[in-house]
Amino acid sequence: MVLAKVKFCGMTRPEDAALAAEIGASYIGVVFADGPRRVSPAQGRKILDAAGTRVKRVGVFGTNEPEEIERSVEEAHLDVVQLHADPTTADVAAIRGKFLGEIWAAIRIAGTHIPAHAELLFDKADAVVLDARTGPRLGGTGHALPWNDLARDLALDRGSCAVVLAGGLSPYNVVSAIRTLAPDIVDVSSGVESASGIKDPWLMREFYAAATGLHPR
Repeated sequence: MVLAKVKFCGMTRPEDAALAAEIGASYIGVVFADGPRRVSPAQGRKILDAAGTRVKRVGVFGTNEPEEIERSVEEAHLDVVQLHADPTTADVAAIRGKFLGEIWAAIRIAGTHIPAHAELLFDKADAVVLDARTGPRLGGTGHALPWNDLARDLALDRGSCAVVLAGGLSPYNVVSAIRTLAPDIVDVSSGVESASGIKDPWLMREFYAAATGLHPR
């Protein structure tokens, strides 16, 4: 039984994306938001193309502007738009009018609970991404969430919405996170890196095996 699907995010090199697909990842993400792993849509397409057709292509955005996102979707050939800049239900609806793929809405959590105003996203997005809020950076910070506290919130909020767990995951804690929160997808970036934006093949394989209960391909 697969424990959770895996998304490797923050890809900056085609060879890392190719390895992620080879290992068995379900999703591969590139970041268009400001930060050390930011790539352009053209670069993102080159990176994602290296993964082939077996994985879904995710773009992480630091904007909720539909026209800008639409241009990037077309250039990078995205399957999933991940809105990481505190999106509202109106933002999700606006993107829905221009994009036929999946829309993931990030809820960045600074305390121990899901903010009340963000709970409506569970009814509007295809998936909700739970990540830690640590300063201005949008993800990839290596900070973990308070899983036990969030488990109680999710029991009330998630409904049929898919849950993507991000924030400080690594091969060493992902099993505990899955057992506590039962996410559909686990999302890792810095936890499988040897340097910022540079994925470590051994850590990637270990993470996949731990998260899925399967041997990497």
